[in-house]
Amino acid sequence: MSPLSLQGSHVPAVPAGFAFPEWAYKAESSPGSRQIQLWHFILELLRQEQYREVIAWQGDYGEFVIKDPDEVARLWGVRKCKPHMNYDKLSRALRYYYNKRILHKTKGKRFTYKFNFSKVVCPPRPRSIPPPSTCRPLPRRPPRPPRPPTPGGEQGRWGRGRTRSWK
Repeated sequence: MSPLSLQGSHVPAVPAGFAFPEWAYKAESSPGSRQIQLWHFILELLRQEQYREVIAWQGDYGEFVIKDPDEVARLWGVRKCKPHMNYDKLSRALRYYYNKRILHKTKGKRFTYKFNFSKVVCPPRPRSIPPPSTCRPLPRRPPRPPRPPTPGGEQGRWGRGRTRSWK
């Protein structure tokens, strides 16, 4: 899958060659993905002149405002084949990105969000140099091995040799 470039006439200035990191993509065959994530879709809308009355860049670098929340939700529903999509559901999906630090809500501004482009894009680099850890998925940490029993008897929560009886 080729990276989505951030170059476009209405996208904030991003040096040529920047792209989304590998973790930003879902496999095309993953269940329910329908090949696009919401934040990709929002960037797609922001790049197209025909949606200026619905969603647009504003203010600081990466900040955008949803001018017509119902229409953005409808468009997202059409894209994902979800006819009952509404802004409540869409905004819940946007909140999922807060913890991932992909975007956040702009305080005090209604329907206004800001992309964290330092998290969302990776600079170009020669193939011989491995990407930084933010540009690839983190490996899963292996489970902890079980603790060996303590010599001289079981020492549980209640101290050495003491066990709790539940009669």
